[in-house]
Formats: sequence, C-alpha cells, structure tokens
Amino acid sequence: MEDVKIYGLCLDRLKHQTGRAREQMNVHQINIDRFLLESYNTDDIEDIVDILELYDLEEQSSIHLKEKLRELEYTISLLLQETLKFDYTHEGHLGLFLLIQNEVLKPELQTALTT
Repeated sequence: MEDVKIYGLCLDRLKHQTGRAREQMNVHQINIDRFLLESYNTDDIEDIVDILELYDLEEQSSIHLKEKLRELEYTISLLLQETLKFDYTHEGHLGLFLLIQNEVLKPELQTALTT
C-alpha cells in the first residue's frame, strides 16, 4: 500500500508506532489496557483542528470535534486492523491510543476488524 494520509495522520507512521508499542510491551512485559502512540500536547480545539488538519469540521465545538475524532479513529482502526482511540492523557492533552484488551469499541468495528 502506498503512503496514505488521513487528515493529519499518516498510516505508515501509525503502523510503525503500533508495531513499536507492541514490541516494547513484549520486551518489557508491560501489561496495560492502552498505549499512548501520539500526544498532541494540547486540549485547545483550534490547535487540534490545525494539528490533525480537520478543516472540514462543521463547527469548532467539543461536540463536533468528538464526532470527527470518532469517525477518524474508526477509519484508521479499520485501515490498520488495530483498535485506536482518541482520548485525553493524564495531563489533559489529546492523544491517540492503541487499545490493548479491556476497552471495547462498537460491535460493528469489532466485526469489521475480524473479517
């Protein structure tokens, strides 16, 4: 597959990051539910729109941003065949996480990932 860009995300970069995350968890025998792949070091909607290039966001509100991020995480999860989720770090910054085991996504995503 050629390089693909989903808004401000690069599939090749995310493939590399998920592989490294799993490698680190195996080497260091880390047992966690999710692994932070990227932190965007902000919780500001305008900054997040610029960083992720979400310029087609209908309205710069937390509700519209959450909807757009859910769509984006669904798409990249399907493309990578991994379960990824946008959420906030302990510091309150938006991040992209690789879900490992206990967090559950919508049943249709689980079905799509296994077929």
